Amino acid sequence: MFTGLIEAVGRIVDLREITEGRRVRIAAGGTTTADPAGPASAPAPAIASLAPGDSIAVNGVCLTAVTVGPGGFEADVSPETLRVTTLGGLRTGAAVNLERPLQADGRLGGHFVQGHVDGVGRIEAIADEADFRRITVSFPSAIAASIVPKGSIAVDGISLTVASLDAGSFDVQIIPYTWEQTNLRASSAGDPVNLECDIIGKYVARAVEAYRHGTGGGDSS
Repeated sequence: MFTGLIEAVGRIVDLREITEGRRVRIAAGGTTTADPAGPASAPAPAIASLAPGDSIAVNGVCLTAVTVGPGGFEADVSPETLRVTTLGGLRTGAAVNLERPLQADGRLGGHFVQGHVDGVGRIEAIADEADFRRITVSFPSAIAASIVPKGSIAVDGISLTVASLDAGSFDVQIIPYTWEQTNLRASSAGDPVNLECDIIGKYVARAVEAYRHGTGGGDSS
């Protein structure tokens, strides 16, 4: 379980095919996200306590670190994950958002994020609004019922609030800090993004669907 509060921005430094899927190596050195490939002697917070076998969210996708070094880590990505997320289209040099799982005694500053992508959206526009930015993201129709105005949504793993909602797209407003401390600053119109809807909204949408179709189940004894 994650919160959507990005801890560091890493960079893809190697991609190679393996028997099943792909292995990705991500550099995450440096003490700030402004220097994702910084010196190995100063690992980013998202890497400092990472160990082989630990979970880590990469652009909102929950992966398992298989090797960990002073300046980064490697993770295996399954064929299904490559197919249903943006990870299949990543290239060497791409910036990626990193977050470790939430600790039981930690603060929940964003919202509950599972690291299970619901669909791939696309950035349609980025507009400046004073010191802020407003981003319009289109989404697949299959997840429409789980997106609500003023509700939470994870975009490439970033916990954001839906500022406005249309039939096929939504807007989010990005504060300067989030813009500078995530991979959004490297994004542009046309870029695909991983979308994960709020888990509460998904359960509500599923319950309503089951009720309408009479498949809610329950105790029939």
